[in-house]
Amino acid sequence: MTDDITIRPAAEHEVPLVLALVRELAHYEHLEHEVVATEESLRAALFGPRPYAEVVFACMGAKPVGFALFFHNFSTFLGRPGIYLEDLFVRPDVRGRGIGKRLLTWLANLAVQRDCGRLEWAVLDWNEPSIGFYQTLGAKPMDEWRIFRLTGTALAKLASAQDPISTVVS
Repeated sequence: MTDDITIRPAAEHEVPLVLALVRELAHYEHLEHEVVATEESLRAALFGPRPYAEVVFACMGAKPVGFALFFHNFSTFLGRPGIYLEDLFVRPDVRGRGIGKRLLTWLANLAVQRDCGRLEWAVLDWNEPSIGFYQTLGAKPMDEWRIFRLTGTALAKLASAQDPISTVVS
């Protein structure tokens, strides 16, 4: 069933589709209220002078039906880059056809081509269908790790608490 699925990089003119898929993913995760991305911010992040992430589409025929957004991270323990999968989404009407597996296989292949030591992602703890799917691929949960995040006011507050003695001037 996966023979008619192709994976291809997103083009700059497809930023509106990327944002639409991000919003569909947010709806699925009950996080629509957290989406503040705009076409302009995504265009700058994906296609600007310093791209921060990459997007590929999973297509059935010529029609994009899913996407993956990813970027490089780095493991000091391995001394090698990795790929962090920020978003993986397949539209509900085409799930169960091997599209998610095709996207992950493509990313694993890219990680090997780029000499990456890891392919990592996070999944919401309530998303049992995805957790089960990832485990069938051999992915292991990293239960001993907790994700921490600074945003908004907390991020600004820490950034403003600069120690003048250790400030590095570039």
